[in-house]
Amino acid sequence: MRNQKIRMMIEMAVAVAIALILNKLVLFHMPQGGSVNLEMLPIIFIALRWGVGAGFLTGAAHGLLQMIFGAYIVHPVQLILDYPLPFALLGLAGLFKTQLDGDKGAINIILGTVIGVFGRFLSHLISGVVFFGEYAPEGQNVWVYSAIYNASYIIPSLLISLVILLLARKQLAKINPVEVSE
Repeated sequence: MRNQKIRMMIEMAVAVAIALILNKLVLFHMPQGGSVNLEMLPIIFIALRWGVGAGFLTGAAHGLLQMIFGAYIVHPVQLILDYPLPFALLGLAGLFKTQLDGDKGAINIILGTVIGVFGRFLSHLISGVVFFGEYAPEGQNVWVYSAIYNASYIIPSLLISLVILLLARKQLAKINPVEVSE
């Protein structure tokens, strides 16, 4: 049990480091900001492997470090909504960690990833409405503006991450930890 917890913490730390590197390896920048990258992948992997708590902590740590290494901050609440919280919410993928191989495994990976990424999207959406709505074109609803802006980079990142996770699901299924109480 103790060795499993140590292993989990080491994997979480490595996942945070990999996520920070992947954040800098941008596949493409969107015209109005945001970028498509694979930073969500290691956080979702931890959530699918170890569960919600580990995924939440891994994502929050990544968000905090990302904030330290360069953040655009206009308000303390915006800081939370755009950095630690959205990445922590990726940990919701861990709700579907039970089986990762076969058809059920594919469904679990898809559902977990989509729910985790949707949590991230909602956090950014609210931040966009509250703190960046002034950038919406005149006459455009701020909710629509924020949704389009955030979806423009989150959806491509989601799809790429899903493809990679689904291609690796047999290998993911082989890595089954002993239950660790969270």
